[in-house]
Amino acid sequence: MNIHEYQAKEVLKGYGVRIQEGIVADTPEAAHEAAVKLNEQTGTSWYVIKAQIHAGGRGKGKVNETGSNGVVLAKKLEDVAEKAKNILGGTLVTHQTGPEGKVVNKVLIAEDVYYPGASEPKEYYLSILLDRATGSNVIMASTEGGMDIEEVAEHTPEKIMKEWIDPKVGLQPFQARKVAFGLGLSGNAFKEMVKFITALYNAYEGTDSSQFEINPVLKTSDDKILAVDAKVNIDDNALYRQKGLAALRDVAEEDPLEVEAGESGLNYVKLDGNVGCMVNGAGLAMATMDMIKLVGGEPANFLDVGGGANATTVEAGFRIILQDPNVKAILINVFGGIVRCDRIASGVVEAYKSIGDIRVPIIVRLQGTNAAEGAKIIDDSGLKVFSAITLKEAADKVQSVLEA
Repeated sequence: MNIHEYQAKEVLKGYGVRIQEGIVADTPEAAHEAAVKLNEQTGTSWYVIKAQIHAGGRGKGKVNETGSNGVVLAKKLEDVAEKAKNILGGTLVTHQTGPEGKVVNKVLIAEDVYYPGASEPKEYYLSILLDRATGSNVIMASTEGGMDIEEVAEHTPEKIMKEWIDPKVGLQPFQARKVAFGLGLSGNAFKEMVKFITALYNAYEGTDSSQFEINPVLKTSDDKILAVDAKVNIDDNALYRQKGLAALRDVAEEDPLEVEAGESGLNYVKLDGNVGCMVNGAGLAMATMDMIKLVGGEPANFLDVGGGANATTVEAGFRIILQDPNVKAILINVFGGIVRCDRIASGVVEAYKSIGDIRVPIIVRLQGTNAAEGAKIIDDSGLKVFSAITLKEAADKVQSVLEA
């Protein structure tokens, strides 16, 4: 589960991570009030207005309606409301949103932390994530922080250092010092970075997150280390024990079909293909998608209805898949172990009749308990539903539909 920057920063602050202070607002008037309050709290006289969407690249992104960037600086209090107005309600397009962009419902009014001092401010990159290949957490850091970190990763990956953390023992003090030293820091800035990394790792573990990305981490001109941005992804499987974090979910930022699927107890991910998939079990779903590609089709989705599929879940799956106008056929592939195939077949027929006008062919492949009985129910239904025994047979029927 992703959360907004302003939410992530509050979470980090609770673990002792120093952040760029800010106040969220959802109207131009509220943005002005937030700037006034922020001035009273921090003394800042310049303000950064930052669009709050679940995507990166906001500083380079453009709001379609006004041409404003997603992150802008206001050097006068009187300018805050107008600059916020140019962002709020608009569709922000970045390299991560795709051409459709995302509507901005909130902005963060943040303090300017690039103030003059004894030395120049310096931006770094820092992230913590799970490395599934090693079964360890890994800290990734670079001296090349800022908006072009993707180009750094692509063209000069040697500038990104990695430090693997054994989750059984956690982050050791020497490892935090190693990262800070690798960033070329010394003196008070070195000590501050060590504290920052330690607090950040504690937050990562304490929130059951799968990824933290702080870009940039800023060394201010007076050697403070703070998070100017924060992207946090919390492991969905841990939300049952992170009730407070689960409440931060913003469904307006998520794919509506994925939200609808979740409410029906389905695991759904939208893809760009033309064959809708409805399968029980993630491994079988992946194999089904591979077979679709082998016969020249493209999966339109990943949809796992789980082991207890019935008429209700099948109907919910149908309704979700059919909302995708690119779908030319639907392939249902079910192994009848926990649930009998004849019950699945009856559920398919009931769901088909309940929905009514389904204009795409449906291929149903059933294997396992009562598979023959299930195939007979499908064949005798009189509906535009076709049964198959093997996965290859089902894929071939999908191919013939696409070629028709």
